[in-house]
Formats: sequence, structure tokens, C-alpha cells
Amino acid sequence: MINDATYVVFVFLFAVFIAIGFLGKKFRSGDLSKIEEWSLGGRRMGTALVWFLVGADLFTAYTFIAVPSSMFKIGALYYFAVPYVAITFAIAMLTMPRLWRYSKKRGYVTAADFVKDKFNSRSLAMIIAVTGIVAELPYIALQVVGIQAVLTSMLLGVANIGLITSAAIIVAFIALAGFTFVAGLRGVTLTAVFKDALIFITVAAVIIGVTVAIGGFGHAFAKAPTFVTLPSKFSTAYISLFFMSALALYLYPHAINGSLSAKSAVTLRRSQSLLPIYALGLAFIVLFGVLIYGVPSALALIKSLPASSSGVLVVPTLIASTMPGWFVGFAFLGIFIGGLVPAALMAIAIANLLTRNIIKEAKPRLGAKLETRATKWFAVMFEFIALGFVFIVPATYAIQLQLLGGIIILQTLPTVFIALFTNKLNKYGLGFGWLAGIISGIYIVEAANHFGLLSTSLMSSPFGLLFIGATATAINLVIVLIWSAISPGKASPAFIKGIEGA
Repeated sequence: MINDATYVVFVFLFAVFIAIGFLGKKFRSGDLSKIEEWSLGGRRMGTALVWFLVGADLFTAYTFIAVPSSMFKIGALYYFAVPYVAITFAIAMLTMPRLWRYSKKRGYVTAADFVKDKFNSRSLAMIIAVTGIVAELPYIALQVVGIQAVLTSMLLGVANIGLITSAAIIVAFIALAGFTFVAGLRGVTLTAVFKDALIFITVAAVIIGVTVAIGGFGHAFAKAPTFVTLPSKFSTAYISLFFMSALALYLYPHAINGSLSAKSAVTLRRSQSLLPIYALGLAFIVLFGVLIYGVPSALALIKSLPASSSGVLVVPTLIASTMPGWFVGFAFLGIFIGGLVPAALMAIAIANLLTRNIIKEAKPRLGAKLETRATKWFAVMFEFIALGFVFIVPATYAIQLQLLGGIIILQTLPTVFIALFTNKLNKYGLGFGWLAGIISGIYIVEAANHFGLLSTSLMSSPFGLLFIGATATAINLVIVLIWSAISPGKASPAFIKGIEGA
């Protein structure tokens, strides 16, 4: 139930969140005029902190809102998020410690730094940098969609709800930009700990409280439509979605940025071995989309709302209908900052790409302090670009653009992941493979949607429905592997010499 206590708890905890963000500047203090100190926390984050930091990218506002919403509106296909999260960390354990060792020895801050050094190619590095920025921006914008859902639920029935919601989001992003600029990754890390603590408590309380109140999961499943089971025609779609999503996650700039903040490869591997705990939490979050069928008052409210907006309000409505007012404020704040924390990390990561791998290539004499200062301002800029994106583009279109983000970032897989394990890849083959993957992926997405508004990321194939990212990546890989077999590449001598013993 939303009452005065809801607003008091929400505002108080938000003030605590902002204070923690600014105080992060003092945490394991270092020279924040150095890019490694500001954007990677000096590479000094321990097992628990890396666990919280990377995990913050899983329990985002968008995830908390969109996955249960999709389960509610569409069905079991969207349970793919659970196995995807479960296996992506196995992929990370193979790739990220190796990238961390190279990065530590050679001073990399981004994946594009690695690509430039290994292939002695500024052009290929810039391609990877631009791809990361383009794929990440819709991801940041989608966090705002989740934030909007929380505020809308809190303010239902209030006059001028749109204006108040917009003003609240702008104020929140100004505060976020402030502590991101001042504290960098340190502030993001400490707020990630705070945010994850709120989210875990919320998930546990809702699962226990609601299931006990309604008489167990069986009651909710009995009332839910039959789409909570997966039709056989979606089996290949389900498999391709979770497998390709697992490959994509650690290609995103923010996941790489968080991984490179670890103090050692061993620390990073330990944190990744513990991250499947988040998969357990996500498994319960997805079931919020089913639990609501066991709460008649919440279900009635959702069905009374316009179909275009009702889905994103499933989780907030479930919480508001079953929990006391003070706890609603607690839970809503967890979801709210669940959008702000990953947005900050994402902005830092792509600001690094813009400064180091694009601008610095045009201005190679850019000094270290100026580089850091520029990166700080670009991080703020990207936060507000994402914010403006949501106000300009309809929410449905913004959400569907994220589908393209996954397809686009997957095209960096050969250049980043496979290149970690072999020196035989041809850099020209990588470039043309990337181009073919991008063009084919975008074209197939458009064709699957009849060159109209994006509504699906699946395509028909002889094997059944497939995630388009799988097809585009396969085209990319075929070109890269054939080209490299005919004309094997080689790593640059400087790279080979520099990573001996890594």
C-alpha cells in the first residue's frame, strides 16, 4: 500500500544513496586525475566488491521491470534470462581473467586498447569502440524506462504525474552525474553494494510474503494462462536467445570495465564463480510475472491500465498491493537506484572508449590529466543523452532498440574473445567479418519486422525460430575463420613481447 511512509522512506534512502556515491571519492583513495584510478578504481577491487559491481548490471531497474513484465505479457520464452545469466559467468571465467592479465601488463582500460595493441590497428580498435558505444546507449536508456515505471506506480492518481515524474528523473540524474564525475568507479561500486542489498531483501520479502499470503506458487500457476509453459515451436528461439545473450554480456563495455577493476585475476575469477547466486535471485524475479495472477487486487489494477503500459507496472503493482507502505518505499528505491547504478557504470565505460580509442587517436598528444577530465565530462554527457533519448523516443521503440544492441555487440566476439586465445586471426578478415555481421544483422531485423517498428528479434529458419544475433554472428565467424585460414594473421611484436608470462 502506498502512503506517506512510502514517500518518506523512499526520499530518505535516496539521500543515503547519493551521500554514499559522493563519499566513494574517499574510498581507497587515489589520484583521480589518472584514468585508471577514476574509471577502474585503481584496479584494487576485491572479490566481494567486484561481485557487487558486476552483479549490479544484472539486477537493473530494466531487468527487474522488463523480465517479469515479459513473462506476464508473453510467457515462458522470457525465462531464457535465467539460464543465460547462469552460463554467462562460465564464459567470463574463461575470458575475463586472461583479458585482465593482458590489461594489467599493458595498461589497457578498454577492450579496444587490447585490439589496437594486439593487431597494431587503430582502425580496428576504433571499430570496436564505436560498436561498444552504439550498443550500450540504448542499454542505458532502458534503465530510465525501469525508473519511470517505479515513479509512475508511486504517483498513480496524482495530478500532473508526467511532469512530476520527468522532474524527479532529471533531479536523480543530476545527482548521479555529480557523484559519477567526482568519485568515478569508487562511487559506483559503493552504491552497487547498497543497491544490491535493497534488491536482495526486496526479492526475499516479496517471494516469501506473497507466496505465504496466497497459499503458495501453485495457486498463482493455477490461475495463470497456459503460456507459462514453452510451446515447442519456440524451443530453438529459447536456446539461441539464452546462449547468444550469454556470449554477449561480457562483450558490453560496462561488463569489461567492471571486470578490469579487480585487483588480480584470481580475485576476478573468484567473484565470477560466485555470480551465479544472482541467477537464483533472477529466477525468483521472473516469477513475479506469475505471482501477480494470485493477487486479485493487483491483477485487476494491471488489467484496468492501458495495454501499452500495463506490462511494465507488473512488479511495482505487485509490491504496492501486498506490502506495507514503508516497505514499498524501501523496495521502490531499490528498483529506482537499480537503474541509476548500472547507468553510471555504462556511461563511464563508453566515455573511456570515446576518449581513449577515438578522440585520442585524433589527438595523440592528449595528456593524462586532460584525458581523465574529458572522460569525466563525456560520462556525464552520455548519462544525459540516454535520459533525453527516453523523453524523445516512445518507450516501446526504446525497449526494442535494445534487441539491436545485443546483435550489434555480438559482432565484436571474434575480435575480442577469440583473439584472446589465438594469434592467427587476420585483422582484415576481422574487419570484413564485423561489417558483414552488422549489415546482415540489421537487415534481417528489419526484414523480420517488415521494415516497420521493431517488435521481434527472432527470424524463421530451417531449424525453427532463431535469435537474429545467432545468424549474424555465424556469418561474421565464417568470414573471419575462412579469411584467417587462407591468410593467417599474427599479433604485433610489441604485444607478444609485452605479455610474455601473462
